[in-house]
Amino acid sequence: MSPRRSYDQYCSAARALDAVGDRWTLLIVRELLAGPRRYTDLHADLPGVSTDVLASRLKDMEREGLTTRRRLPPPGAAYVYELTARGRGLLPVLEALGAWGAGELGERRPTDAVRAHWFALPLLRALREAGAAEGVVEVRLEEGVFHLYADSAADSVEEGPVYGDGPAPGEPDARLVLDAVTCAALGRGETGLREAVRDGRVRVTGDGTAAKALREG
Repeated sequence: MSPRRSYDQYCSAARALDAVGDRWTLLIVRELLAGPRRYTDLHADLPGVSTDVLASRLKDMEREGLTTRRRLPPPGAAYVYELTARGRGLLPVLEALGAWGAGELGERRPTDAVRAHWFALPLLRALREAGAAEGVVEVRLEEGVFHLYADSAADSVEEGPVYGDGPAPGEPDARLVLDAVTCAALGRGETGLREAVRDGRVRVTGDGTAAKALREG
Protein backbone atom coordinates (compact mmCIF):
# COMPACT_ATOMS: atom_id res chain seq x y z
CA MET A 1 0.00 0.00 0.00
CA SER A 2 1.31 3.43 -0.94
CA PRO A 3 2.19 5.81 1.90
CA ARG A 4 -0.42 8.37 2.84
CA ARG A 5 0.20 11.62 1.00
CA SER A 6 -0.50 14.95 2.62
CA TYR A 7 -0.27 18.65 1.91
CA ASP A 8 0.94 19.02 5.52
CA GLN A 9 -1.17 22.13 5.99
CA TYR A 10 -3.29 22.84 9.07
CA CYS A 11 -6.34 23.71 6.99
CA SER A 12 -9.65 21.85 6.66
CA ALA A 13 -9.66 22.17 2.86
CA ALA A 14 -6.13 20.75 2.69
CA ARG A 15 -7.10 17.91 5.01
CA ALA A 16 -10.12 17.14 2.83
CA LEU A 17 -7.95 17.09 -0.28
CA ASP A 18 -5.52 14.76 1.47
CA ALA A 19 -8.40 12.25 1.48
CA VAL A 20 -10.22 12.93 -1.81
CA GLY A 21 -7.92 15.09 -3.93
CA ASP A 22 -6.40 12.31 -6.00
CA ARG A 23 -7.65 11.88 -9.53
CA TRP A 24 -10.63 9.48 -9.85
CA THR A 25 -11.48 9.44 -6.14
CA LEU A 26 -14.56 11.66 -6.32
CA LEU A 27 -15.74 9.91 -9.48
CA ILE A 28 -15.54 6.60 -7.63
CA VAL A 29 -17.72 8.17 -4.93
CA ARG A 30 -20.16 9.24 -7.67
CA GLU A 31 -20.44 5.62 -8.80
CA LEU A 32 -20.81 4.25 -5.27
CA LEU A 33 -23.69 6.62 -4.51
CA ALA A 34 -25.66 4.04 -6.52
CA GLY A 35 -24.98 1.48 -3.77
CA PRO A 36 -22.54 -1.45 -3.56
CA ARG A 37 -20.59 -2.06 -6.76
CA ARG A 38 -18.22 -4.78 -7.88
CA TYR A 39 -14.74 -3.85 -9.08
CA THR A 40 -15.63 -4.87 -12.64
CA ASP A 41 -18.74 -2.65 -12.57
CA LEU A 42 -16.71 0.30 -11.36
CA HIS A 43 -14.10 -0.22 -14.04
CA ALA A 44 -16.77 -0.40 -16.75
CA ASP A 45 -18.37 2.88 -15.66
CA LEU A 46 -15.10 4.77 -15.22
CA PRO A 47 -13.76 4.73 -18.78
CA GLY A 48 -10.15 5.85 -18.91
CA VAL A 49 -9.05 4.57 -15.50
CA SER A 50 -6.44 1.81 -15.51
CA THR A 51 -6.95 -1.31 -13.43
CA ASP A 52 -3.88 -0.48 -11.32
CA VAL A 53 -5.02 3.06 -10.57
CA LEU A 54 -8.56 1.95 -9.71
CA ALA A 55 -7.27 -0.73 -7.35
CA SER A 56 -4.91 1.77 -5.71
CA ARG A 57 -7.65 4.38 -5.26
CA LEU A 58 -10.03 1.86 -3.73
CA LYS A 59 -7.35 0.81 -1.21
CA ASP A 60 -6.65 4.44 -0.36
CA MET A 61 -10.37 5.16 0.06
CA GLU A 62 -10.77 2.19 2.38
CA ARG A 63 -7.80 3.39 4.42
CA GLU A 64 -9.35 6.87 4.66
CA GLY A 65 -12.63 5.42 5.91
CA LEU A 66 -14.58 6.42 2.80
CA THR A 67 -15.42 2.91 1.63
CA THR A 68 -15.61 -0.64 2.87
CA ARG A 69 -15.28 -3.93 1.03
CA ARG A 70 -17.36 -7.01 1.77
CA ARG A 71 -17.97 -10.38 0.21
CA LEU A 72 -21.43 -11.21 -1.07
CA PRO A 73 -22.93 -14.50 0.13
CA PRO A 74 -23.31 -17.38 -2.35
CA PRO A 75 -24.24 -17.63 -5.14
CA GLY A 76 -22.77 -14.14 -5.69
CA ALA A 77 -19.52 -14.79 -3.82
CA ALA A 78 -17.98 -11.60 -5.20
CA TYR A 79 -16.52 -8.62 -3.37
CA VAL A 80 -18.35 -5.31 -3.51
CA TYR A 81 -17.31 -1.83 -2.48
CA GLU A 82 -19.67 0.57 -0.74
CA LEU A 83 -19.56 3.97 0.86
CA THR A 84 -19.32 4.49 4.59
CA ALA A 85 -21.29 7.28 6.27
CA ARG A 86 -18.19 9.45 5.86
CA GLY A 87 -18.02 8.65 2.15
CA ARG A 88 -21.72 9.32 1.64
CA GLY A 89 -21.18 12.67 3.32
CA LEU A 90 -19.48 13.70 0.07
CA LEU A 91 -22.86 13.86 -1.69
CA PRO A 92 -23.27 17.63 -1.20
CA VAL A 93 -19.63 18.11 -2.26
CA LEU A 94 -20.27 16.29 -5.54
CA GLU A 95 -23.52 18.16 -6.11
CA ALA A 96 -21.80 21.50 -5.56
CA LEU A 97 -18.87 20.50 -7.75
CA GLY A 98 -21.24 19.38 -10.51
CA ALA A 99 -23.17 22.65 -10.33
CA TRP A 100 -19.92 24.61 -10.48
CA GLY A 101 -18.71 22.65 -13.50
CA ALA A 102 -22.02 22.51 -15.36
CA GLY A 103 -21.04 25.48 -17.49
CA GLU A 104 -18.30 23.36 -19.03
CA LEU A 105 -20.89 20.99 -20.53
CA GLY A 106 -21.15 22.49 -23.96
CA GLU A 107 -21.54 20.38 -27.06
CA ARG A 108 -20.47 16.80 -26.45
CA ARG A 109 -17.01 16.11 -27.85
CA PRO A 110 -16.35 13.02 -30.02
CA THR A 111 -13.99 11.67 -27.35
CA ASP A 112 -16.49 12.11 -24.49
CA ALA A 113 -17.83 8.94 -22.90
CA VAL A 114 -21.31 9.15 -21.40
CA ARG A 115 -23.40 7.04 -19.06
CA ALA A 116 -27.04 7.85 -18.41
CA HIS A 117 -26.62 7.76 -14.63
CA TRP A 118 -23.99 10.51 -14.76
CA PHE A 119 -26.97 12.88 -15.00
CA ALA A 120 -28.44 11.56 -11.74
CA LEU A 121 -27.07 14.22 -9.39
CA PRO A 122 -27.98 17.23 -11.59
CA LEU A 123 -31.50 15.83 -12.00
CA LEU A 124 -31.76 15.23 -8.27
CA ARG A 125 -31.00 18.91 -7.71
CA ALA A 126 -33.49 19.91 -10.43
CA LEU A 127 -36.22 17.84 -8.75
CA ARG A 128 -35.56 19.57 -5.44
CA GLU A 129 -35.70 23.01 -7.06
CA ALA A 130 -38.99 22.06 -8.72
CA GLY A 131 -40.50 20.95 -5.42
CA ALA A 132 -40.82 17.41 -6.78
CA ALA A 133 -38.28 15.56 -4.63
CA GLU A 134 -40.64 12.79 -3.56
CA GLY A 135 -40.20 9.04 -3.80
CA VAL A 136 -38.63 7.14 -6.69
CA VAL A 137 -38.28 8.76 -10.11
CA GLU A 138 -37.39 6.69 -13.18
CA VAL A 139 -35.46 8.53 -15.90
CA ARG A 140 -35.21 7.41 -19.52
CA LEU A 141 -32.60 8.83 -21.88
CA GLU A 142 -31.38 7.56 -25.23
CA GLU A 143 -28.17 6.59 -23.41
CA GLY A 144 -29.98 4.39 -20.89
CA VAL A 145 -32.35 4.18 -17.94
CA PHE A 146 -31.73 4.92 -14.27
CA HIS A 147 -33.80 5.74 -11.22
CA LEU A 148 -33.44 8.34 -8.48
CA TYR A 149 -34.42 8.26 -4.84
CA ALA A 150 -35.62 11.81 -5.15
CA ASP A 151 -35.99 12.49 -1.42
CA SER A 152 -32.28 11.78 -0.78
CA ALA A 153 -31.14 14.76 1.27
CA ALA A 154 -28.07 16.65 0.10
CA ASP A 155 -26.68 16.66 3.64
CA SER A 156 -27.71 13.12 4.52
CA VAL A 157 -25.24 10.54 5.74
CA GLU A 158 -27.84 7.81 6.10
CA GLU A 159 -27.36 4.45 4.44
CA GLY A 160 -28.97 3.67 1.13
CA PRO A 161 -28.40 4.49 -2.53
CA VAL A 162 -29.08 7.90 -4.05
CA TYR A 163 -29.74 6.45 -7.50
CA GLY A 164 -29.50 3.16 -9.37
CA ASP A 165 -28.97 1.83 -12.87
CA GLY A 166 -31.90 0.45 -14.81
CA PRO A 167 -35.66 0.76 -14.24
CA ALA A 168 -37.06 1.45 -10.78
CA PRO A 169 -37.36 -1.70 -8.66
CA GLY A 170 -41.12 -1.14 -8.32
CA GLU A 171 -43.72 1.24 -9.65
CA PRO A 172 -42.03 4.67 -9.61
CA ASP A 173 -43.69 7.83 -8.36
CA ALA A 174 -42.83 9.46 -11.70
CA ARG A 175 -41.27 8.58 -15.02
CA LEU A 176 -39.31 11.18 -16.97
CA VAL A 177 -38.31 10.89 -20.62
CA LEU A 178 -35.82 13.45 -21.92
CA ASP A 179 -32.49 13.74 -23.72
CA ALA A 180 -28.93 14.47 -22.66
CA VAL A 181 -29.06 17.99 -24.11
CA THR A 182 -31.96 18.85 -21.81
CA CYS A 183 -30.18 17.22 -18.87
CA ALA A 184 -27.15 19.41 -19.51
CA ALA A 185 -29.35 22.53 -19.75
CA LEU A 186 -30.97 21.66 -16.42
CA GLY A 187 -27.53 21.21 -14.87
CA ARG A 188 -26.40 24.60 -16.15
CA GLY A 189 -29.51 26.25 -14.76
CA GLU A 190 -30.62 27.43 -18.21
CA THR A 191 -34.06 25.99 -17.58
CA GLY A 192 -36.01 24.55 -14.69
CA LEU A 193 -37.57 21.12 -14.68
CA ARG A 194 -41.12 22.44 -14.57
CA GLU A 195 -40.38 24.78 -17.46
CA ALA A 196 -38.88 21.91 -19.47
CA VAL A 197 -42.04 19.87 -18.82
CA ARG A 198 -44.24 22.74 -20.01
CA ASP A 199 -42.11 23.17 -23.14
CA GLY A 200 -42.37 19.48 -23.99
CA ARG A 201 -38.66 18.78 -23.54
CA VAL A 202 -39.44 16.45 -20.64
CA ARG A 203 -42.34 13.99 -20.77
CA VAL A 204 -43.79 13.03 -17.38
CA THR A 205 -46.01 10.06 -16.55
CA GLY A 206 -47.06 8.56 -13.24
CA ASP A 207 -49.52 9.23 -10.45
CA GLY A 208 -47.16 9.96 -7.57
CA THR A 209 -46.58 13.26 -5.82
CA ALA A 210 -43.46 14.02 -7.89
CA ALA A 211 -45.30 13.53 -11.21
CA LYS A 212 -48.25 15.66 -10.11
CA ALA A 213 -45.95 18.45 -8.88
CA LEU A 214 -44.17 18.59 -12.23
CA ARG A 215 -47.36 18.54 -14.28
CA GLU A 216 -48.94 21.24 -12.16
CA GLY A 217 -46.00 23.55 -12.83
